[in-house]
Amino acid sequence: MIISVDFDGTLCEHKYPNIGKPYLDIINWVIEHKKSGDKIILLTCRANKSLEEAIEWCKGYDLEFDAVNDDVPEVKATFINKSNKVYADICLDDRNITLDMVRKSMEK
Repeated sequence: MIISVDFDGTLCEHKYPNIGKPYLDIINWVIEHKKSGDKIILLTCRANKSLEEAIEWCKGYDLEFDAVNDDVPEVKATFINKSNKVYADICLDDRNITLDMVRKSMEK
């Protein structure tokens, strides 16, 4: 399984451009999935220095990624053209909404 994970508001409190307090429950969930063989992508709007700071911050919690703002190598090898959309089975983001949530909102 491939899991994309946002940084601000997902792995830590949203304090951009600073880094907020860690959400240890989420960090540990991601680490457990990585240990079980899942591939993890850090998918964030951060760039340049703030992206490097986020990656180093994650390493401090023993959280390392198979890709950053890009597809994992196994997926890249299957596509002829690079898509702007990263392929993932699960997208973990504080601003996420599921199809079930949309459908339930339409039932009202």
